[in-house]
Amino acid sequence: MILTLGFAILTVELKDILHSILSFCGMCITIGVIYWTLNAPYVAVFQLLVYAGAIVALFIATVMLTTRKERLG
Repeated sequence: MILTLGFAILTVELKDILHSILSFCGMCITIGVIYWTLNAPYVAVFQLLVYAGAIVALFIATVMLTTRKERLG
């Protein structure tokens, strides 16, 4: 549970969006583990497939396909 909170805080606080997406993925995986330990395997698999898989892939594809303006200075 502490690891999940740590990943959640990193998701919001990190400056680089790719690192933020990766910490969101870690948070989703740890939530899936929490569901699995609570004897809810269907919800855990759903959490891992939909959130840690599909949503994170969508976020990464969106970030990689958008153009990034370089900062000067």
